[in-house]
Amino acid sequence: MRVGLGYDVHRLVVGRKLVLGGETITFEKGLLGHSDADVLTHAVCDALLGAAGLGDIGQHFPDTDPAYKDICSLELLDRTGRMLRQRKLAIVNLDVTVFAQAPKLAPFGGAICRDRINIKATTTEGLGMIGAGDGIAAMCVTLLREVA
Repeated sequence: MRVGLGYDVHRLVVGRKLVLGGETITFEKGLLGHSDADVLTHAVCDALLGAAGLGDIGQHFPDTDPAYKDICSLELLDRTGRMLRQRKLAIVNLDVTVFAQAPKLAPFGGAICRDRINIKATTTEGLGMIGAGDGIAAMCVTLLREVA
């Protein structure tokens, strides 16, 4: 068994769509980044890569590479999954927390959650950049197992 922890944070800005877990969320701001800036998916990728001993998302999908400009983060997750399969690793479970003052994410959780994937959301009670509504963060812990 292998454990990984992933974390990501992006600034909220006007003029971008808000994407979390591959789902577009209706909100007046979106996350700023080189890709679609999906903090939830980025945290998952980092957790999976870390558990597999493969470094981090920036090593595999650098924000300096034009190939990843505006890429859907689910594509990055798909590529991460291929790396895990090559190492004969399978996901036991993922547990993700999204930190956001707004929008309220509970209505969207069902669209994102899958078997062996638990996603929850919390605020920072008005504290810090997230509490001020300037950004959204996500943290993920995962457990992988070796497969034959």
